[in-house]
Amino acid sequence: MFKILANDNIAPNLHRMVILAPRIACHHRPGQFVIVHADEQAERIPLTIADADTRQGTITLFVQAVGYTTGRLVGMPAGTYLRDVAGPLGQPAHIETLGRVTCIGGGVGTAVLFPIAKALAAAGNKVTTLIGGRTSSLIILADELGACCHQVLITTEDGSLGQKGFVTNILATQLRDEMLRPQAVFAAGPVPMMRAVAEMTRPYAVRTMVSLNPIMIDGTGMCGGCRVMVNKEMKFACVDGPEFDGHQVDFDLLEDRLTIYKEEERRLMKLLKDA
Repeated sequence: MFKILANDNIAPNLHRMVILAPRIACHHRPGQFVIVHADEQAERIPLTIADADTRQGTITLFVQAVGYTTGRLVGMPAGTYLRDVAGPLGQPAHIETLGRVTCIGGGVGTAVLFPIAKALAAAGNKVTTLIGGRTSSLIILADELGACCHQVLITTEDGSLGQKGFVTNILATQLRDEMLRPQAVFAAGPVPMMRAVAEMTRPYAVRTMVSLNPIMIDGTGMCGGCRVMVNKEMKFACVDGPEFDGHQVDFDLLEDRLTIYKEEERRLMKLLKDA
């Protein structure tokens, strides 16, 4: 059993949960995730470890209530217990000194990006982080990223905070200017955003890593739901990733997979609302 120490609603349908898990906090590395099993009736869901405190023995998870299981999970108050938290799982992000690095987070993907950006900055890189969201209430971790990165730039689609538009607008400016062009790009967020980023950097041959957390289901490689073609080879996002070279990912296949369970989720969400 794993105690929930805090559960705070920080944005619409988005919660920051602090879980007591000393062994996981000690062993995790940036880019890895855990499998959370709230109770016997719940699904097992993969969640990125956004932060950890080894002294307190805690891990921080960001949970977006987009389906039946995540809806139930964010409804669990501090002081209650999760049945299982397994991890750390997945391959750690490859952190090295690269020079200028741009990290791009879209929506809740910023939580996935945070530990990677923090580690890249600690490794001596000059990290610029771009955070995007539909509106200001969906922008998260700006202050936390500002504390470790060289620069944080924000875009919102409605112009309510930062520059109006998309993170790709700022990336395009960086790529055109040799003085601003990064040596590497790391992106986490909606699949269409990661695909757009990879296509933009391809002509400049800028190394681009994308996080394929959105397609993980079981998290152990057993279900096969997260299989994806990378450089024409079958990979599993949960055990081979979740970080992959964005220039080698078959995004057509990836986007098709994301719609497989849409009807089932719609039905279960109705049950949750009617309960």
